[in-house]
Amino acid sequence: MTSFSLTLVSFVFCLVSATATPADDRKGVQAPTTDDGAPAKQAGGVQASRKPNIIFIMADDLGYGDISCYGSKTIQTPHIDKLASTGVKCTDYHSNGTVCSPTRAALMTGRYQQRSGVPGVITARAHRHTGLPLAEWTMGEAMKELGYQTAMFGKWHLGYDPQFNPTKQGFDEFKGFVSGNVDYQRHIDQEGHFDWWQQDKLKDDPGYITDLINNYAVDFIRRKKNQPFLLIVNHGAPHYPIQGRKTPGFRVTGKSHRQQPKLKTDNPTALYKEMIEVMDEGIGNIVSELEKLGIRNNTLIIFTSDNGPAKIGSAGIFRGLKGQVYEGGHRVAGVFNWPAHLPPGMGCASSILTMDMLPTFVTIAGGKIDPSRKLDGINVLPALKGTPIQRKPLFWQFKGNTAVRDGSWKLILTGKKIELFNLKNDISEENNLADKHPDHVTRLTKLIKTWQSSVAASSGGKLHSNP
Repeated sequence: MTSFSLTLVSFVFCLVSATATPADDRKGVQAPTTDDGAPAKQAGGVQASRKPNIIFIMADDLGYGDISCYGSKTIQTPHIDKLASTGVKCTDYHSNGTVCSPTRAALMTGRYQQRSGVPGVITARAHRHTGLPLAEWTMGEAMKELGYQTAMFGKWHLGYDPQFNPTKQGFDEFKGFVSGNVDYQRHIDQEGHFDWWQQDKLKDDPGYITDLINNYAVDFIRRKKNQPFLLIVNHGAPHYPIQGRKTPGFRVTGKSHRQQPKLKTDNPTALYKEMIEVMDEGIGNIVSELEKLGIRNNTLIIFTSDNGPAKIGSAGIFRGLKGQVYEGGHRVAGVFNWPAHLPPGMGCASSILTMDMLPTFVTIAGGKIDPSRKLDGINVLPALKGTPIQRKPLFWQFKGNTAVRDGSWKLILTGKKIELFNLKNDISEENNLADKHPDHVTRLTKLIKTWQSSVAASSGGKLHSNP
């Protein structure tokens, strides 16, 4: 997602922080062991059962109302729908960011993205020198400590230089692109750079990127079926450019965004629908492969989006779009399906965020996170099993817009504009109650200031600005 830019100077923190730390210093998970260091056994001396596989699938710019199980009447997603109907469908799941890179940083670190210095988009034009600091402890590293095979296929968007490649951040395998978006056929980013990687080297693999990403996932599953694995499937769809399987490529290398040829399509709405349905088709192939291999029951599958929709998409009943801190900018689909452990056909109304994935994955893998890591995310497995959870106030911030939610109360500050909503009675954020409840405004404003000071302190006070 490169439609929002950051200032070049403000990325100094990432460069300063990007030196790798010793391996021992980066460890943050303790796997269950016996006193002599051997793997833990169940009662009776039987070796513990195999750890579950985890597949995290994230769409790009997919709105809450862009798939059929969340209300779309025009886009058909039967495979995602089946995961929802036979698993847990969340109605209060949120991306950490309202644009791309921030959510991905939160996913990788289990913390608010501001703490790692990524509150905005790492752009193809101005930020090719920087990325997620290598000193950050990532999901890939955490799961490798627990004996998992790790792979990421698709979109990275946390650093362009090979030093920031996913293979340097805890992932055994990476195939895909590192920018915010690429031509779905030619694999060129919007600033004219060829952008298809195999590991940390540029190497093309001809094809429509949605199909390639899904095929990579199926191949990885086949190869790793006998080992516990973490598989991150980061789709580019349905982020622009709006291209279907047969839409010709149009970008060329060596030309900036302004110089690039313009994509001409007759019916972008139909292509948008196709992009999502092709992604859904591939997800069906992933599920089918798990079933063929006999490992479906012990595999947790998650489907979600990195933020709300662009103008072409739908946020359903929610106000706002990508880049905004209204609900439509960050409330997204959240589907969890794990036949062996999660109840089928259950709805979950607990608040869950992207940053909760790391601690949740570590927990279900049998690990325990070192408290010194001070993650912001929490283990949400109890909520997914039907136990409501209480959590601390939640925050979203992009550019000059900040939101805090505490229970059903949500405060949004945009410059001097103050908006207060009670989501329990006003889920679409239509009625501003700021004048009627000044006490809530004062209390929530203090929460925002305290949080801003906290994330600034943990990032060294050198947050990337979002002009």
